[in-house]
Amino acid sequence: MTQTISPIVLDHPLVRHKLTYLRDRNTSTADFRRLTRELSLLLAYEATRTLSLVPYKIETPSGAYQGEQLDGKKLCFVSILRAGNGLLDGMLDLIPSARVGHIGLRRDHETLEVSEYYFNMPRDVPGRTCIVLDPMLATGHSASAAITRIKEAGAHKPIFACLLSVPEGIAYLQKHHPDVQIVTCSIDQKLDAHGYIVPGLGDAGDRLFGTR
Repeated sequence: MTQTISPIVLDHPLVRHKLTYLRDRNTSTADFRRLTRELSLLLAYEATRTLSLVPYKIETPSGAYQGEQLDGKKLCFVSILRAGNGLLDGMLDLIPSARVGHIGLRRDHETLEVSEYYFNMPRDVPGRTCIVLDPMLATGHSASAAITRIKEAGAHKPIFACLLSVPEGIAYLQKHHPDVQIVTCSIDQKLDAHGYIVPGLGDAGDRLFGTR
């Protein structure tokens, strides 16, 4: 039996500060995007902590140096559309050489079940560490469905990065994918009757793109 991996929560003053303003209902669309981008950099830093390195020799202006570089084909970021794109831009600022995949999922607001409408991944996924991006881990259904699909494409032990999560979503994802490391900025209280995170920050996609 695969052992469940405990979530990593970014308990850092900068994360807590920026997340407070991100949650504020009075934060503008422009500021919401900026804060999401800034938080995505901090998420990327933690989500990539376990990447393996290999020796790499270079010449500095003063002489030889035995350095290190990432091992293998490196990274693939997988954005769960559409809100995942809010995290994607900041992570690509930090790691511009990463490949990018996209998966589109719709959630039925009555049953909370998800259906796929788009899937596009790099061909060399099996040789890369995949980090799946979605601002919210709420019911866990979308995250679990996305990870199932990228595993079918060859991803091995992907990482799930989100701004907010709740115990219900974490439990659902761990039940279906116990090998996945969850990296989050906060574990909030609960889900409401409509499957939204409480206290949360509202609908991340709508706030990112100004659609409501």
